[in-house]
Amino acid sequence: MITLEKYWMGRDRTHGRELTHEIIQNAQVTVDKANELLERFEAETGIVIDTVASGWRPPAVNGNTKNAATGSRHLTARAVDLRDTPERDLARWCLRNPHVLEYVGLWMEDPQWTPTWVHLQILPPGSGRRVYVPSTQPPLAKLLPEQGGDAQGALA
Repeated sequence: MITLEKYWMGRDRTHGRELTHEIIQNAQVTVDKANELLERFEAETGIVIDTVASGWRPPAVNGNTKNAATGSRHLTARAVDLRDTPERDLARWCLRNPHVLEYVGLWMEDPQWTPTWVHLQILPPGSGRRVYVPSTQPPLAKLLPEQGGDAQGALA
């Protein structure tokens, strides 16, 4: 489980003037949805995921974050990156359970572009795909077994 405190990563204090009512509301929705997914994951696997790799990013933080999109959902607190296990247990479970992502109302970046974390967001990407390729840049990791041999086909 994650908390709002973990989600803010101290940025609510260091960048408090940039926090808006909308960002605060979005953060609560993002954390609630992520926790609903994590509860289901933990109940099935017994694995606890509770580390936020990246939560809300004010523009200055986003601008200094390697590979961050200029229009990142992190800017409006509509995304969270969760630190995954070395075996990629959360990413692999999400790939096997896209119906849970759909039920909870989350979209996930393709794990090939998130090699040590799982990116979840509360708004659909432009493609509308539940698991989507976030960039035209080359992937940072190999396909996971749940993705088969064709990343695009596995993301349909």
